[in-house]
Amino acid sequence: MSSHFPIRTTLPLLLACLGLASAPQLHAQAAPQTQAQTPAPGGAVAPALEAALRKNLAERIQSLPKIDEVARTPIAGLYEIRIGHDLYYTDEKGEYLIVQGSIIDTRTRTNLTEARIDKLTAVAWDALPLKDALVIKQGNGQRKLAVFVDPNCGYCKRFERDLVAIKDVTVYAFLYPILGADSQTKARDVWCAKDPGKTWRAWMLDGAVPAKTMGRCDTAALERNIEFGRKYRVQGTPALFFEDGTRKPGALPGAEVERLLAAAARKG
Repeated sequence: MSSHFPIRTTLPLLLACLGLASAPQLHAQAAPQTQAQTPAPGGAVAPALEAALRKNLAERIQSLPKIDEVARTPIAGLYEIRIGHDLYYTDEKGEYLIVQGSIIDTRTRTNLTEARIDKLTAVAWDALPLKDALVIKQGNGQRKLAVFVDPNCGYCKRFERDLVAIKDVTVYAFLYPILGADSQTKARDVWCAKDPGKTWRAWMLDGAVPAKTMGRCDTAALERNIEFGRKYRVQGTPALFFEDGTRKPGALPGAEVERLLAAAARKG
């Protein structure tokens, strides 16, 4: 068995059966009263049971990386195994290991696995290396939003068109070239431009190819962005980060971004 088991929360068929199109809707439609009745994942496990699970899994799957945490799930007899930010599930004897999958609360239509991963991978605003981002101020710039973007990402271009319409926000755009060599070239040319923010918008909105970088340019920030993304599991673009620690993947509609910005401002 491989030493790494990446989680993939691809459940289009199941979500369709539940009448849902995507994971974010799961959270939006959950009723607060019902959520309170659902035992939260991540509960403590008896020390003897945890020790037995660790021992059995380590003996049976010797290539399994070190287990960071064992926790209860809302399902009796099913336990969460956390390795880094990856989640797996096992029975109380460690005889079976669920490598891919999500726990869905069918009453609230909440993806509990995704909610748990969101919590584990949350990034405090102060932890973002803002010096490594392009800074674009819109209006008074009072609100703040960080987004990891690849210059060749079609969803990023679509998101950028919605983003320009949002008022009074400072956008920190982290160039995150993960789609190939040309993405790396364009990211370098944007970062090294005389006006990186303007060059970025011209490329994303108008298709104006960035001028080739001439001479020396310090692109260490791009390397740090890649490293940061790997550490915090930024596995696709765009990836959005808000001031209250909320993190959302994908090209969210402008109205949803507005809602999340307002929520972050209230928490602040």
